Amino acid sequence: MAMSDRLLRAWYNGHPLLAVLSPLEYLYRRVVERKRARFMAGEGEIYRPPVPLIVVGNITVGGTGKTPLILWLIEHCQRKGLRVGVVSRGYGAKPPTFPWCVTAQQSAAQAGDEPLLIVQRTGVPLVIDPDRSRAVKALLASEPLDLILSDDGLQHYRLARDLELVLIDNARGLGNGRCLPAGPLREPAERLESVDAVLYNGAASDPPTGFAFTLQPTALINLRSGERQPLDFFAPGQALHAVAGIGNPQRFFTTLEALHWRPVAHAFADHAPYSAEVLSFTPSLPLVMTEKDAVKCRDFASPDWWYLAVDAVPSEAFALWLDQQLQRLLP
Repeated sequence: MAMSDRLLRAWYNGHPLLAVLSPLEYLYRRVVERKRARFMAGEGEIYRPPVPLIVVGNITVGGTGKTPLILWLIEHCQRKGLRVGVVSRGYGAKPPTFPWCVTAQQSAAQAGDEPLLIVQRTGVPLVIDPDRSRAVKALLASEPLDLILSDDGLQHYRLARDLELVLIDNARGLGNGRCLPAGPLREPAERLESVDAVLYNGAASDPPTGFAFTLQPTALINLRSGERQPLDFFAPGQALHAVAGIGNPQRFFTTLEALHWRPVAHAFADHAPYSAEVLSFTPSLPLVMTEKDAVKCRDFASPDWWYLAVDAVPSEAFALWLDQQLQRLLP
């Protein structure tokens, strides 16, 4: 088991040795608290875009369903006639230069898996750059926009924002409630009191402190042909290889089990690179992966490789709240 996997298990399941990390946690908290205090005081170089900007982020390490929710936000705003753009750090991407405008024809190695997925699904203009303020400026220089979504970047305090949406995995919560490296929190839990909305992935109904959303499987899509099949394409009890290189792979495997299949789980690190050799498993079975993994595997996919398309489904209360916020922010 990789060290990162061991830490995740310890953060969410508990481990007595985490106590030795308390001094490092204290130093980390001091740094992030001072960073936010400077932002709130308006100190340092802070860029405020001329159009509204919404940050969709986490205070925890690990997957929370951020990309599906961003896709929902894009489509929701586009249905209202809004011109939406996205900025992202582009984790793992290796473009020739930054800032970099992502197009659907680029490779995941060049553009990053999540940015490429977003562009291929929605066609939105998207710029990656570790400096998100610079990414926003490049995005606005490329074409007129009404609204910008920042894929992550909650802690990127050089960029002003109009709304902060924070996602939390409802099953895992905040783990042990401690900050890095003694726990999974990027910022102290009190940070949730200052954000505009908290969304709980997997909650059955809106909790008192936020909104619920779920990830709904919609179809199986063949990596090579693009063929789309309904969820009953595989019979109940079908054995298959399941590949997930996301922040919380177990959530994907549980989804496949809920569809009454028998997945042989193959968990990889978030943003992991793939090859035909790495994904050559025995026995020979159909292979199902996440859409985020699929953007990295199309060039060498076998005929029986599929990805499970999922859509975020937020509560009606969240959709109503968001519409009210958009009405307030946009002329």
